[in-house]
Amino acid sequence: MSQLSDLVDPTAILLDAPAQDWRAAIRLSGDLLVSAEATTGSYTEAMIRTVEEHGPYIVIAPGFALAHARPDDSVLRTALSFVRLAEPIPFGNAANDPVTLVMALAAADSSAHQAALAALAGVLADPAGRRALDSASTPSEVLAALGADGPADATGSTGSTGSTGSTGSTDASMAATAGADGSAASADSDPAVVDPDAVPSKNLILTVCGNGLGTSLFLKNTAEQVLDRWGWSSYLDIQATDTISAKGRAKEADVILTSGAIADTLGDVGVRVEIIENFTSQAEIDAVLRRVYAV
Repeated sequence: MSQLSDLVDPTAILLDAPAQDWRAAIRLSGDLLVSAEATTGSYTEAMIRTVEEHGPYIVIAPGFALAHARPDDSVLRTALSFVRLAEPIPFGNAANDPVTLVMALAAADSSAHQAALAALAGVLADPAGRRALDSASTPSEVLAALGADGPADATGSTGSTGSTGSTGSTDASMAATAGADGSAASADSDPAVVDPDAVPSKNLILTVCGNGLGTSLFLKNTAEQVLDRWGWSSYLDIQATDTISAKGRAKEADVILTSGAIADTLGDVGVRVEIIENFTSQAEIDAVLRRVYAV
């Protein structure tokens, strides 16, 4: 079993459950965490308040929501719950509504669940893995689907790294040199030809969510997979953070990757903000980063 499936207690799985609205759907997922003795009831209410405050940014892939809140005394251990709704529910996220799958994350700290979220991104990005979650008839079938290692999201034509997959003899600073207008020298650019308006990259990408522990880590994992394919991982650091910290750190970064709801919360932070609709899609993030760094 993967670390992901290890975090989901069989008693924290509910299939084809009725819910009147998104609050009821989150409450179902939170009640499962309480029953599994992973959280107290106050954590469930905190997950709902998070969406009320920041909007439906937890809907990070088509039909899928990852509910979570900040770790506090109401989190007894790191755990996940899984709810499949009997009928799709709109959460208010135009790109990914309606939602049929809701998982709730209780994180005891900021790092213990990172590998599990990376594995979850892989399952959701794999069409076969997603179909298995949509059609599972028992908790054991859900756990089997979560324990499977699905292939990474195909990127099609944009996924072809070509010479950008490695910087070769090109200087690392040329591999990520952002222009004042948001352009950048690509990894295979002629180092003798430099945009006079170009400035050195700050070598930092921020992924942002309301709490810095759930969806931002999810997005960070997928973006790191894109950089790994490019061969740029040693040049660019990706850090997950919350909205408050992001406002203070924005000018340290080349770009902020986030959801539409969080982008609205951030407002003008003096640095480029790119909206990602599907946090499991390497293809979407690949295209965004190619625009940012002019690859």
